[in-house]
Amino acid sequence: MTHLLSLTEMLSIILIEQSSIVLGLSISVAFFLILLLLGLRKSYLLRKESEKLNETFTMDTEEENKTYRDFTEGHMYDNN
Repeated sequence: MTHLLSLTEMLSIILIEQSSIVLGLSISVAFFLILLLLGLRKSYLLRKESEKLNETFTMDTEEENKTYRDFTEGHMYDNN
């Protein structure tokens, strides 16, 4: 019977170790999943901001591409 008792004790120790390993792995997976979700959110926000800046940049370049208007006309500068 002592042999069976020690075998049951060993099995209970192994089960406790397995459950603590599973708990540790679950905590690790949850932590990295949270980091992944935060990274995806940050990536989405950066992409959205980048698109908004690109739209602003294209509007600025359209204004720069307008024909040149002589601002010296009617001014105190010579019109040579």
